[in-house]
Amino acid sequence: MPTPSALKEYSEPVVRVITLNLEKDGGKDQENGDHPPRWRAAHEELLAPRRPDVILRQEATYSDLDDQRRLHAAEDILGMKGFLSPNGSGRNPTALFLRPETFPRAERLEQLRYWRTPPTIVVTQLAEVPEVGVVVTSWHAAFNSPRGREREAEELTALADKMKKGTAFIGGGDCNEYPLAHGETVAHIDWTSPAITDRVHIRHRTNAGPGGTRVSCTYLDDTLLGCGLHDPARYAAHEMGMAEALDPTAGHAAEGQGGGRRIDRIYLDPWLVQAVLAVNVLDTTGLSDHHAVEVVLSRRKMAEALRREPSPLPPSAALTHSVAAEKPLTTTPEGTTHA
Repeated sequence: MPTPSALKEYSEPVVRVITLNLEKDGGKDQENGDHPPRWRAAHEELLAPRRPDVILRQEATYSDLDDQRRLHAAEDILGMKGFLSPNGSGRNPTALFLRPETFPRAERLEQLRYWRTPPTIVVTQLAEVPEVGVVVTSWHAAFNSPRGREREAEELTALADKMKKGTAFIGGGDCNEYPLAHGETVAHIDWTSPAITDRVHIRHRTNAGPGGTRVSCTYLDDTLLGCGLHDPARYAAHEMGMAEALDPTAGHAAEGQGGGRRIDRIYLDPWLVQAVLAVNVLDTTGLSDHHAVEVVLSRRKMAEALRREPSPLPPSAALTHSVAAEKPLTTTPEGTTHA
């Protein structure tokens, strides 16, 4: 199991948002009925000590069983209110947890059609700003279909559209595809490499390019950034000098798939992203095949953002650069490129 990441103390109150794909919900319950060790460690050793205010969970595989027994156990460990999506064809529900002291009320929304794994969506309010709605959503995009992910991303734009009426946006999860290349510290996969041997994975993660080439899927990132949302990891890296915010989150151990990539991401509206204090990739080695991502927000600046006191951040620079324009500065033996 990983050593828990150090919890930095801040000189002001903060709001912590964590997304975690806990592989297969940590496994089945043990024969004596106890929850599996990986599930307990994830909640008791990784999540609870960080006192998150929002958790976006994926692969809550067994949490709908026995009257949601495992979901309620997580609530008890975390001191948070849990929400679980309906089961889809992926048979891995998403989940979402809110800390009641931070977000006292929440109303469920549902998007069931078009999703292989339906997202968990709530509308809530920060305690200090009860007049402003905050849409919070946990998603797990289809692993097996570029077209399916495109349709799912378009459903997320219906939530982003609520920004027009003053609603804030916090969302994220397992995107099962890649960020646009501009400003990233990990290069896109070279799909012509003989090291890429998983032929099915190639079809899951690429689109056809010119001359029989394959091009990495980036539709979800392009679509959400195009709606005016922002990736706080990019913000932390480029505006705050926290390059480690762009570290890979998944794919480290998979054979023939190109190595680790930044698959798990969180998105914020152009007001809230300016409240970011830090973005941390939390090592989950031994717990899951995906690392967790934590976004730390200034609670004061979050309240100001909800009231829209700052001007919105302009659209992401990633939208104005093509993959061909990328010029790596340093290349590691593994083929990853660091700015």
